[in-house]
Amino acid sequence: MENSTQESYMRSENCITYESPYPLYSVAFSSSSVASQSHGQGHRMAVGSFIEDYGNRVDIIAFDPETLSIKANPAISAEHPYPPTKLMFHPSGPSSLVKSSSADILASSGDFLRLWEVGDASIEPFSVLNNSKTSEFCAPLTSFDWNEVEPKRIGTCSIDTTCTIWDIEKGVVETQLIAHDKEVYDIAWGEAKVFASVSADGSVRIFDLRDKEHSTIIYESPQPDTPLLRLAWNKRDLRNMATILMDSNKVVILDIRSPTMPVAELERHGASVNAIAWAPNSSRHICSAGDDAQALIWELPTVAGPNGIDPMSMYSASSEINQLQWSTTHPDWIAIAFSNKMQLLKV
Repeated sequence: MENSTQESYMRSENCITYESPYPLYSVAFSSSSVASQSHGQGHRMAVGSFIEDYGNRVDIIAFDPETLSIKANPAISAEHPYPPTKLMFHPSGPSSLVKSSSADILASSGDFLRLWEVGDASIEPFSVLNNSKTSEFCAPLTSFDWNEVEPKRIGTCSIDTTCTIWDIEKGVVETQLIAHDKEVYDIAWGEAKVFASVSADGSVRIFDLRDKEHSTIIYESPQPDTPLLRLAWNKRDLRNMATILMDSNKVVILDIRSPTMPVAELERHGASVNAIAWAPNSSRHICSAGDDAQALIWELPTVAGPNGIDPMSMYSASSEINQLQWSTTHPDWIAIAFSNKMQLLKV
């Protein structure tokens, strides 16, 4: 493939748009502040296609906040079996798992958990992790989360009702739990050995790897069997989580000290919410996005008023927003994915 560099962006003061040849879903920011900057390429990101077929792609792009541009290098692109349901870079940047100090590790979920080495001019798969003990195939993975405290650990969740905790340095399953009664749709780490998950059974459950026999249900859908689709754990205040219900315009804010009763419900979306992300540098701010083509940023008050909570800022996209990520290394930028576009919004 020709190693030319393409530029695809629309400039404006608060928004940069990257246009892909195919529909996009998954998005990830690199956690490394050095990786691609050292060669003047900007900050690494990954985007994954959503093509309803076996053949999909993961593209590595570079974002330069100084020039407000996004560059795509066609050489740093890989085929991915089925659409990646999630992409994440290693939470602490370059790792001992790869040889180059400027390389990143990227993880993707889909048919398996896959690990990729991302360099300045290449992306190469180096590990395919199958959580099935009895088959060369495993049930599709709906999501995963990388443990920031102990980055050797990744937790995956699957439609087969399980959560699997991997030691990626050894390439072995640390533990596998039947987490729910139905499909598990999302997983999030809180501490080194504590994670939570949400499911089609309508519950949020917390697990502690030191006591694998038990889990704590901290929330259940008000309507029985209404699936919970996404879970975000507030890394700045581990007492708080957020979840969303299927076909609902609400973001439910939970305090794990007060199980069953939400501390707030954010209800200003005009259609179903699809994605949520806490601010990486503030315990009171969260972003949500949905089928109303809106990305809303909220500041949670200490006490919610009788008329509910209004968003502090709003952004309108040109179609339904399927995904959002808030950059930990550049917390003034949020990425949203809709149609065949990925947009970076300056907060």
